[in-house]
Formats: sequence, C-alpha cells, structure tokens
Amino acid sequence: MKQLSLNIMDDSIVETVASSSFNYKIEIIKKIGKSDVNQIIDISKDLSDKYGNHLLISEQNILKYFNEETLPFIARFKGKIIGYIIGVPLEYFHQESWCRYDVNLNKNNTIYTYAFIIKKQFRKKGGFAKTLKMIYLNWAKKRGYKYVSGHVMQGLSKKFSKNTEIIKIFPNWYGLNSPYEYYRRLL
Repeated sequence: MKQLSLNIMDDSIVETVASSSFNYKIEIIKKIGKSDVNQIIDISKDLSDKYGNHLLISEQNILKYFNEETLPFIARFKGKIIGYIIGVPLEYFHQESWCRYDVNLNKNNTIYTYAFIIKKQFRKKGGFAKTLKMIYLNWAKKRGYKYVSGHVMQGLSKKFSKNTEIIKIFPNWYGLNSPYEYYRRLL
C-alpha cells in the first residue's frame, strides 16, 4: 500500500476502556495515527462485500469518522485491530434526508451507529463482537446519550432489545436493492 499522505501522527492516541487476560482489549481512539489506519481500512473492506463501497473507510475519509466529534471504538486481539464500531452524534448527519424522520434530531440524546464490523475469522467466536457492542453502548449511556440508532437490514433490529423501535423502512438503502430499517433503541 502506498504511504499515507494524511497529515496525522505516527501512533494513535487511545484510551483503553476494557481489557481481558486473553490479550483482548477495547480502546476508544482519541486521535488516529498512521500505525492503525491501514488495519482499519483493511477491515472496512469486509463491509464492501455486503454493503457496497459507500461504507468503505479510506485515506480520504478516515478523519471524518475517527475524530474528536465521534466515538470510534476498536477491538484489539494480540495487538492487532480485529474490529471497530463508530458512534456519531445524530446531529452530525443533520443534512442527510433520512435524519428528518428522527424526532430526536437536535436534542443531542442519540448516538448513531455508523459502522460495526469484526473481521470474518473472529465473528461468532469468543464474544468479541458482543463485548465490543456492550462496551460501546455502556460508554454512550455514561456520556448522557439516551438512545442509539442506526440502519440495518430489515428484520435485524428485532434481535436487539425489546426497547427497539423501527422509525422508517427504506426499500432501497443506498442502491443495495434490499430494504433497510432505521431503528432507535433506548439505552
């Protein structure tokens, strides 16, 4: 891969939020560094198989999602990033047409889950994804958020808590030719 042209430091500034004796830890990235960029970009490619390229993280857009206004959590196993979840205040998307359906817009009480991905070989194993999501939701709640929202394939949100409601179904989300639901869940 070519050398990064981003104006960022070499190492990320992170805060460890949780860790285990099995070399697994959850960190929130305060400032992204070159040492983590390639791993994050590589993991985001797993999303393109299912969701197309509009969710890909690249050198050009990584700072949009890994900055002081977002809540980017990463999961590390044996020192390598194996997944991430990015929470963004709903107000960050105020210009998106889908946002107008949410009555909580401009109330500063909802964190929108932009992306949640675990590398394929770590899915449904060892509780990696479940732990990452639990830490993220608890962290958001402690920061005063009352709701978490996001877009998922139709039917998926019914697997969440009983406090989940579907706000709107989009029949063709970003050209994926399948219905997606915009959900809101009480934290």
